[in-house]
Formats: sequence, C-alpha cells, structure tokens
Amino acid sequence: MNANELAQQIRFVVTDVDGVLTNGQLMFTAQGEQFKNFNTLDGHGIKLLQSEGIEVAIITGRTSDMVLKRAADLGIKTIIQGREDKWVPLSEMLAERQLAPSQVAYVGDDWPDLACIRRVGLGIAVANADGAVKDHADYITERRGGEGAFREVADMILKAQGRYDSVLEKWL
Repeated sequence: MNANELAQQIRFVVTDVDGVLTNGQLMFTAQGEQFKNFNTLDGHGIKLLQSEGIEVAIITGRTSDMVLKRAADLGIKTIIQGREDKWVPLSEMLAERQLAPSQVAYVGDDWPDLACIRRVGLGIAVANADGAVKDHADYITERRGGEGAFREVADMILKAQGRYDSVLEKWL
C-alpha cells in the first residue's frame, strides 16, 4: 500500500518534538534555560486533526517545560517525556485506546523514532530526518521539521480520508 492508502486508516497520530515540531536545534541561556521554536502551521495542523476526532500525542526523548506548555496550548493530553525507548510507551497507548498499530501514524526524525516508525500503520519521516529513518518511513515530508512538516502530515491524512475539503470549508 502507498502512504495515501495507509493514511485512510489513521485514528491516532504520535509525534516526536525536537526535529519534528521544532527544527531540532537546542538553545540554552548561560543559566541553562532552554528555548524551542515551534511553528504555528504545525500547531494548526494538530488542531485540525483533533477537530476531526484524530487524537495527537507526543513522545520525546528530552524533558522540557516548554513542551508541556505547547502541548497544553494545543489541547494535547498525552505527553511522554524523557523516553528514548519510544515503542514501549506507544504500545501502552495503543492498548489503552484499543487501537491496532495500523490505525496509528508516527512522525519522527532520528534513530530513537525508528521502532515506532517501523511498527505503526503509517511511519513518517520529516524531510531533514536521518537517512536510516527515511529508509524505513512510508512517507517523507517535503517540509523540514519545525517548518510545517507536521502540518503537511495533517493535511495529507485529512485528504486521504476525504475530510480536507469539508474542514477547509469551515474557514471560507
């Protein structure tokens, strides 16, 4: 099956943060305070999926108060931080929601994301992902992480499911 066919089954989207919702750069002040840049296109893509009953969750290897703040602003209820063994929490999420892996999309950019990308129904790598991640992905975005890649994923899923035009119509 191609990515469009795989996207038709998606009911749950899980994403990494650094390198997907951000450009992957880590910025710190001299006092150790961390900064992250998030793209508003990605945020709106998350809201569009949620408005159509597609839950979005985060699993990230780093821990950051900014991720909690951004997730809260977007209405993301499930955030797992500080985990590089991402398949373990993802498999727990699937069991809790009684979802099959085929109903899940995972968006990542680096090796800690590989287990999830390979095991879900629609494994997605952002344009600037590591080569091995791209090799195992079902879909590679045209946009880079932190530059609207997640929005591209949201639009692709909505189009594959025949919902894009009706969602857009609400904004016209």
